[in-house]
Amino acid sequence: MRRFGEKANLWFLIAPPTIWALHFLFCYVTAAVICAKSGLSADLRPIQIAIGAATAVAALLIVLAGWKAYHHWRPSSELPPYDDPSDDDREQFLGISTFLLSCLSLVGVVFVALPALFIADCR
Repeated sequence: MRRFGEKANLWFLIAPPTIWALHFLFCYVTAAVICAKSGLSADLRPIQIAIGAATAVAALLIVLAGWKAYHHWRPSSELPPYDDPSDDDREQFLGISTFLLSCLSLVGVVFVALPALFIADCR
């Protein structure tokens, strides 16, 4: 059964945690490099802006993946577990798994970005 575009697949399942990991690397590597080059009293306003922009982009991509996963999962009236060897149950399982991973990844992205709001210098 096809609904809302193409079928769910594993690429959508791994997209949200991958975006979270890339966001984490960007935030911490950028802050570490700037602090290492500029010293302890470096102005972190440019880093805060860059991390804010990266957080907005990462959150948008994760929300889009979650929205797509929700639409793969939502139309069914069946309740979990989706463990029958059918295409419909496979799509339901991938949809709910991707949706839950998207929720977790969104929380992770927000928590990774929080230090940029509270830390004013490299000390």
